[in-house]
Amino acid sequence: MSAKPKTTSLALAVLAMATATGALAQGELNLYSSRHYDTDERLYSDFEDATGIVINRIEGNADELIARMQAEGRNSPADVLLTVDTSRLARAKAAGVLQPIQSETLEARVPAYLQDDDNQWFAFSQRARIVFYDKTDVTDPPRSYLDLADPAYRGMICHRSSSNAYSQTLLAAVIENHGAEAARDWAQGVADNFARAPQGGDTDQLRGLVSGECEISISNTYYFSRALRTEVDGLSKDAMANIGWVFPSQDAEGAHMNLSGGGVAAHAPNRANAIAFLEYLSGDQAQQYFSAGNDEYPAVPGVALSPSVAALGIFKPDDVDLSAVARNVPEAQRIFNQVGWK
Repeated sequence: MSAKPKTTSLALAVLAMATATGALAQGELNLYSSRHYDTDERLYSDFEDATGIVINRIEGNADELIARMQAEGRNSPADVLLTVDTSRLARAKAAGVLQPIQSETLEARVPAYLQDDDNQWFAFSQRARIVFYDKTDVTDPPRSYLDLADPAYRGMICHRSSSNAYSQTLLAAVIENHGAEAARDWAQGVADNFARAPQGGDTDQLRGLVSGECEISISNTYYFSRALRTEVDGLSKDAMANIGWVFPSQDAEGAHMNLSGGGVAAHAPNRANAIAFLEYLSGDQAQQYFSAGNDEYPAVPGVALSPSVAALGIFKPDDVDLSAVARNVPEAQRIFNQVGWK
């Protein structure tokens, strides 16, 4: 673990700012969140304890929350939207439900490539999307994302559907890094290599390796790290021992990163509290809890990793501009449709 967390001083600064602006007179924050992790309770309670601001939560599907905010319009009580994946944050921005903000704290702590170009959203945690494989059957696993399209892996790959945000963002990153034509060829090649029709969530892709339905799969790291820390149905310790992993494209762009992030709602009635909450999420204590509580990578550099996350090893992440990736999502969906990736 790192030295004593710095969030205490940050929380005091947040409290001082809230007092100076009169935000504590309102005393609340209305949070719309599509994060569905029980471990996030600690994040919320620590913020409440540090600031006296009470968090009121509405949780649901990201698209449903965005649609709700649109329907509520200027009467929306939402102060902050939290969700996962670049594509959903881009969707929220395009829908007009977020607003740009200025925060020296966020600018200083969150790397520029993990921020929206217009400061409408910021990343607070990350998950690497990497290659997992059955070590008993695969001796030469794919070393890059482009390798997944190699005919040598015909009939071996499990993947999620094209409607999934993680799939869309990965292809959008391939477009940004290699161009649309190469991305189309890649998507066709991966689809040709499927062991089964795309289905299920990331944990199901790992279970596919255990069951023998496939030899290679793609998943976000936190699903695997969680299973290392606490046994997950269908992923016993013995079964996990036969799963190897590769952080792809280490001699090129690096491993693709999904993110979880948030922004201030367009008509936030408690705007100062909303900014304070986002700044709190960038503090060391909250950043460490994203890793220890939910097996994610912190967005802020230099924050200590939990043992279950650190067990996967050191790697080079892709630092592609995620705002650019987000703009490629519609093109990614068109490519999926063209190649028949369901």
